[in-house]
Amino acid sequence: MSHILPMINTDALDETPLASGFRRRPAEERGTADHGWLRSAFSFSFANYYDPKNMGFANLRVINDDQIMPGRGFGEHPHENAEIFSYIVGGSLAHRDTMRNSSTVTAGGVQYMSAGSGVRHSEFNPSNDTPVHFLQVWLLPNQDGGEPRYETLDLSPDEISGTLKLFLSPDGRDGSLAMRADGLIFAGRFDGDQSAEAVLPEGHQGWVQVAKGSVDVNGQRLDVGDGLAISKGGRLVFSQGVEAELLYFDLFG
Repeated sequence: MSHILPMINTDALDETPLASGFRRRPAEERGTADHGWLRSAFSFSFANYYDPKNMGFANLRVINDDQIMPGRGFGEHPHENAEIFSYIVGGSLAHRDTMRNSSTVTAGGVQYMSAGSGVRHSEFNPSNDTPVHFLQVWLLPNQDGGEPRYETLDLSPDEISGTLKLFLSPDGRDGSLAMRADGLIFAGRFDGDQSAEAVLPEGHQGWVQVAKGSVDVNGQRLDVGDGLAISKGGRLVFSQGVEAELLYFDLFG
């Protein structure tokens, strides 16, 4: 399937305001689906879940928190003009596509696909006994068309412990994968007294998605599954983590 959702006014996110420029998207208010073999929570409108107040944020269009049961998966289906990545939280995720790519990534791994002018792919859990847990994310591309491409990247626990590790960027800087979207995407783990800082430039928008545990961002407590929309630039401090694992998006598209 190829869902590209329309641009919206991000001020319409209908959640209780926190500090100025911050708005929490609580985990328990996400859309959900349980197909038995697949359990999903949707931060933004997707498939049969429709919420006109949560259609996306900046050029970020999909954050699906998915769990696929052993031996099951998504059959071959098409995409075009979308930047798509899966961040593996636990278990293993296998990928095949019409570009003849075939790979399996495990926890800490990233599968990135630029759909470009069009591609078909499948994703499935190759394990016989362990579910796979991953965040599937879609962004609008900064250009339509182009040859589709696919890459993977493994992030070790040490690389993301107590820091924000860049893994996707428009230009492939600092060992990241190069994507066709306007944003910088980081992964981090925080526990105990670990902390990290980031500066969101003026005119950019930010999003934090908590995959595991809990963490403070500028004093705002976020628990597993929570999202945080950041609508103005400034200094961000990630701290007070309790076995936290998260994605941070610096968006300028």
